[in-house]
Amino acid sequence: MSDASKSDLFLVIVTVLAAISWMFSKEAVALMPPLLFMAVRFLLAGLILAIAAYRPLRRLSRDQILRSISVGLVFGVGMTFWVMGLFHGTHLGEGAFLTSLGVVIVPVLARLIFREAQPFSTWLAVPIAVGGLALLSLENGFRPEAGQLFFVAGACTFALFFTLNTRTANQRTVVNRRGETVEKHKVPALPLTAITLLTVGAVTLVESFVMEAWQPTLDSVSAELVWWVVLSAVIGTSGRFLLQTYAQSLSAHSHGVVILVLEPVWVALFAAGWFGESMTLVQLGGCGLIFMALLVNRWGALSKALKGWLNRRTHRGAL
Repeated sequence: MSDASKSDLFLVIVTVLAAISWMFSKEAVALMPPLLFMAVRFLLAGLILAIAAYRPLRRLSRDQILRSISVGLVFGVGMTFWVMGLFHGTHLGEGAFLTSLGVVIVPVLARLIFREAQPFSTWLAVPIAVGGLALLSLENGFRPEAGQLFFVAGACTFALFFTLNTRTANQRTVVNRRGETVEKHKVPALPLTAITLLTVGAVTLVESFVMEAWQPTLDSVSAELVWWVVLSAVIGTSGRFLLQTYAQSLSAHSHGVVILVLEPVWVALFAAGWFGESMTLVQLGGCGLIFMALLVNRWGALSKALKGWLNRRTHRGAL
């Protein structure tokens, strides 16, 4: 299996972990302030990975550390918007749609800001994905509210995070302001993810300290709350983002991240079983469009794999 195929497979798994994390987070923010939850969740997840990445972290250069922190700062802002949207929002499906728009924006952002070439299939897949996400989540029309505005802001920030994360996780040659060619060494997935998560935790901890009251939560810590926080930290954060960063490190191009539009499909399915939400035929049609967008986006890789399989079958038949 090629690195591109591995990247796609891992990103599909990431979407499942991300959708499960929505459920954990929704349960947790019902029991504690949202920013405090994010701080505890990401600091715990980052600490777990930092312990595992102790030696790789010591080998990082100053430039690699600073670039990793910058990725974490952008991600921290995005996660702040996201959790506030989750806390204030009332429609989980719409929230998933709006958040996933960040993935759809990635190719556009990569092209406009970083001049990263995008295959034509990506531009075909983007409107199909938007249409599918709309059918999946906006059946009753868009109802502007505070939560939705937070999700929109988060989506735009996530698009920048996805692009920066891909660039940091891969080796690049750039031209600095003096016109000199400089080699930007990639940051391995494990230390990059550890630094990113710890930075997010630090950002949200400061925000929570300024904006939220901690004492009520500290006075009423329950086993249920600890359970949701631990699950969010281990499965929905350290495991998910380590796998995502590793997947992005297998491909220097950002268009593969479009696969993450699968996330709201899983969110809708899990919400149906977890919170008793139902899916209509229109929403199922949206799921179909999203899968079509994925096929269009990855058609080059799929057709190559199919041709290879047919050639092997023909060769075996000739023998």
